[in-house]
Amino acid sequence: MNLTRLKNLERDFLEVHPEGFDSEEMKKIAKKHNLGKNIEFVHKVCSKEHLDQGINIIEDIIKIVTKSSMVSVFEKVKFRDLVREFNDFDQQLLVDSLYENIYGDEEKGFDMLVKLLSPYKLAKWPIITVFRAYYNSNYDVFMKPTTVKKVISYLELDGIKYNSKPDFQLYKRYREYINILKGQVDKRLSPDNPAFSGFLMLTIN
Repeated sequence: MNLTRLKNLERDFLEVHPEGFDSEEMKKIAKKHNLGKNIEFVHKVCSKEHLDQGINIIEDIIKIVTKSSMVSVFEKVKFRDLVREFNDFDQQLLVDSLYENIYGDEEKGFDMLVKLLSPYKLAKWPIITVFRAYYNSNYDVFMKPTTVKKVISYLELDGIKYNSKPDFQLYKRYREYINILKGQVDKRLSPDNPAFSGFLMLTIN
């Protein structure tokens, strides 16, 4: 782990944006992502009471993905169309996967999502990780492949290798690194994990 490079990124960013993510420019960028509204929406949709409604809330689950600025338009459309075409059993399995991932055995729920979406080539990192990234924004991470690869390479993270197929152990290891790295920089750069990941995405060339 190359902390010298991280501190250099921090220095360069704060020279341009001394207020960090409280600067007007960063606030404008954050507003485009509707982070606060999305977090609030996910907390509602993914509450135990809401998930207990089963397939009756399937459109809300679709909206989590389609409202996210972090998921590509192509993946949003494919996910929406696929889930709407699912039979009742598979729609319920999607709900159960999210419930397990958030409230039960996290790894089991992660693997359930991957298994459900893999046959349709939609087991993509952004879709698999978007739910917890909003639900636990101070701890969990959103995995955007291009950003993840750049972070691992540039900051020389040990014992971790990117794989295009979502894997819980890779996710867990990357999350550990992000939370460690976040603790090494000024709090102006890391009000939450989406902001810190945004800082890394903006500064690593």
